[in-house]
Amino acid sequence: VDRFLSLQLSISSGLSAAEVKTMKFLCRDKIAKRKLESVESGLELFSILMEQQVIAPDQLGFLKELLQHIKRRDLLLLVEQFEQAELHAPDDQPDEHEKPFDVIRANVGRDWKKLMRELGLPEVKLDKVETAYRYDLEEMVFQALREWQKWKGKDAKVADLIKALQGCNLKLVADWIED
Repeated sequence: VDRFLSLQLSISSGLSAAEVKTMKFLCRDKIAKRKLESVESGLELFSILMEQQVIAPDQLGFLKELLQHIKRRDLLLLVEQFEQAELHAPDDQPDEHEKPFDVIRANVGRDWKKLMRELGLPEVKLDKVETAYRYDLEEMVFQALREWQKWKGKDAKVADLIKALQGCNLKLVADWIED
C-alpha cells in the first residue's frame, strides 16, 4: 500500500465532522468554493489538496498546519513519523512505482512463486497473495513483490531482486532491471 495514502486514511478516519469542517474553512484560499462544498470527509479534502499540488509525500507543511490549527497533536505526530520514515528510507529500496516492479510484473509470469521463494518470502504470504489475486497473474506478481518489500523493510534492495531473478534463470529480466 502506498504509505502516503495510508497516512491520509489514518488521519481521515481520526477526524470528526466538525474537524473536517474547520479544515475545509482553512482551505478556502486553496480550493474553489464549489469544490469545497461537496467535501464530506478528510479523504476527499486530501484528494483535492493533492490534485492542487498543495500536499504531497515530500510536501507536508500545509497538512501539518491544518492539524495544528485543529489541535490534533496525535495526528500531527503521524505526519512527523511519516516524514522521518521517508528521510531514512534507503535510496535503492525498490518502490512499487519504479521500474523493477513493472519489469518483473510484466515478464515473470508463472515463475513468480519461484522468484518469491528465491527472495525468501514465507509460504504463508505467497498463499495469501495467490488467494487474493487468483485471476490476475500480473497483480499476483505485483502484490507478492509488495509483500516481500514490506516483509524485508529497509533491507529490500534492488540488488536482491536482480540476484533472485538470476537464481531463477530469469537473466534477461534481471538485465532489463539493471539497465
